[in-house]
Amino acid sequence: MPTQQGRLIGVSLGPGDPQWITRGAWSALQSAAHWTYPVKKSGAESYALEIVQRSGLAIPARNTALVFPMTKDAEILAKSWAVAGRQVLELLNGGEDVLFLVEGDASTYSTFNHVRRAVQALDGGVAVEVIPGVTSFNAAAARLQDVLCDQDETVAIVPAAYGVAVIEQLLAQFDTIALLKVNPVLDQVLDMLQQKGIIEHARFVEKAGSEQEWLVEDVRTLRGRKVSYLSLMLVHNPNRVKPTLQRGCRKK
Repeated sequence: MPTQQGRLIGVSLGPGDPQWITRGAWSALQSAAHWTYPVKKSGAESYALEIVQRSGLAIPARNTALVFPMTKDAEILAKSWAVAGRQVLELLNGGEDVLFLVEGDASTYSTFNHVRRAVQALDGGVAVEVIPGVTSFNAAAARLQDVLCDQDETVAIVPAAYGVAVIEQLLAQFDTIALLKVNPVLDQVLDMLQQKGIIEHARFVEKAGSEQEWLVEDVRTLRGRKVSYLSLMLVHNPNRVKPTLQRGCRKK
């Protein structure tokens, strides 16, 4: 009989604290599935794998690191996703369920989505499951004892790489902005927030929930500092002019 193809499972681990691993993810991690996880280069450490290790689970003998270089070069990235897709499909065709370990949530700016697309481009019949998890911005708000949104407020989740001009436009449209991976434009964002008079309404979090977690209430102290790729800033704009909320109409 032909070997039954395994399932590809995106396992969300949360942003750092192993206590934030859901029961669903915990169950998947203790199955007989083959673990895969992202690394920046061959032999490098994996932040996703580190989260699981800190939970106390042992790494199974069947595990594979998938290399995804830290680059914006579209050609290099496409090649790395294609290689990973072939590696994963080979495991699936061998009858193994394959877990892809994800820091944060698998549906939110995750490498898992690229892996899934690469695998399904090779074989559209592959069964895929996604186990959701805690996002970095939800974790950051909790650790800061902050509120992302309340009542009729609005929230935007934005990669900071879009640049200060786009961020400034969004601040006029949303009550709260979560700026992800803020490290490349940190000083420019601080300048803009200072000019708009709302810098005291911004908070910074690096590696939420991990042993290297860093919470900053006064973001002005960050000027000129080098921060991690795994960093974000929550910005509230109390000066935003809000549109009138439509409550619906009454029948006459």
